[in-house]
This record gives sequence, C-alpha cells and structure tokens, in this order.
Amino acid sequence: MVFRFLLSKCGDEALAEELTAETFYQAYLHIGQFRGECRIETWLCEIAKNALRKEQRRRGRFFGREPSESGEADNGFFDAIADKEQAMLAHKHLHTLREPYREVFMLRVFGELSFRDIAGIFGRSEVWAKVTFYRAKNMLIEKMEGEK
Repeated sequence: MVFRFLLSKCGDEALAEELTAETFYQAYLHIGQFRGECRIETWLCEIAKNALRKEQRRRGRFFGREPSESGEADNGFFDAIADKEQAMLAHKHLHTLREPYREVFMLRVFGELSFRDIAGIFGRSEVWAKVTFYRAKNMLIEKMEGEK
C-alpha cells in the first residue's frame, strides 16, 4: 500500500521503492510516537508523504510537473492562490469530521486508495467505503458552504 501510494505521487518506480524502504525505517525508529489515533496505514502514508517531500526538496524539483509555458505563470498565480485558499478551508473543515468519515476521505483523496483497499483496511465492504466517502464529501461541502 505504501509503495502504491508513493508510486502514484512520484511516478518513478525506483524512487517509490527507495522511499518505501525509508518509510518503514522511519516507522521503526519512531514507533513509540505512534499514538493510535489513526490507523497504522494512515500513519505510514503520512511518513511516506514526508519522505517524498524531503526528497523533492533535496532534488530541488517537483516530480511529474513540466515547466509552465510562457504566459501561463501570470494567470496561474492567481488561480493557485484561490485554489490554496480553498484547500486550506477544506483542510480546516476536514479535521472537524468525525471518524470514520475523516479517515476514509483522507485515504481516498490524499492516499489515492481504491474503495476496495479502503474497505480492506476497515474490514468492511466496498459499498460501505463508497457510501462513507460520499457522506464525508457531502459533510465537507456543507461545512465549506456554511462558511461563505
């Protein structure tokens, strides 16, 4: 699961393998910091995401992005700010959702896991995962619209 998560983020199989190993190494070193407030899979994906960010900073580039064409930067700048503000608002409200809605939403959107994988993590059916995600998405939309 961690390998698939990393591969979906960076698109480089060798890098995903390297970062998967780093993820489990870091998890081993810091297992005492795992508080059990989320599933172990979520914690591992968070470590993996941090390892990828660290590698991206080290290499000084973002994976999977092509340099923008001339003229795109000017228009894209304001779109990026608006998207960032929306993303921050979504994150703010995401953390107010109760479990399992918050975790299912995060696994689906940020972890890019299939409904089948999410169902397996929770020991539930795929239909349960789909319904839970749909409800979480609607709760998030309601909270965001209520703030406008």
